Amino acid sequence: MRRALVHSLAWTLATGASVTLSWWGVHTVMSGTAYDPPLAVPLTALPRSSSTGAALPPAPSPSPTPSPSPSAASPSAPPATPSAPSAPVGGSRRPSSGTEEEADGVRSYPVPGGRVVLDLGGPAGQLVSATPGAGWRMQVWKQTEWIRVNFTRGERTVSVFCTWNGHPPTVEIVDE
Repeated sequence: MRRALVHSLAWTLATGASVTLSWWGVHTVMSGTAYDPPLAVPLTALPRSSSTGAALPPAPSPSPTPSPSPSAASPSAPPATPSAPSAPVGGSRRPSSGTEEEADGVRSYPVPGGRVVLDLGGPAGQLVSATPGAGWRMQVWKQTEWIRVNFTRGERTVSVFCTWNGHPPTVEIVDE
């Protein structure tokens, strides 16, 4: 009986130590990734509806968000640095002209491979979230003048660039 108790205690301690070590390792690795905590979108920016399905009048917004000028949407890839891959060669490049949602400068860009949500309301862009689709891998690079999010599956890569080096934040999508 005593022997079984000692074995059970040893197994419990070893299991607890391995779970703790695994949690610490995963926590250490994930703390430096692009999975930042999500930012809440104000409820006044979302469409309102009643329980009957009839739309209610929109809530007043504090100030209208100006739309970017056509010249601000000129395509430009972020500069290559030793810590980030160079801008892709080939593929189709297009400045982003439309988004799925917009609220106080926060815009969602659904692309093949996933979705990128950026806050373009200030002098610099900020990554709110990046979510890969099923079967896609994601990589994120953040620098002082740009953000790049890549979605990859097989030979296909879809990149979302947000740049603001000397100009308001602009978004460009490259599908290779």
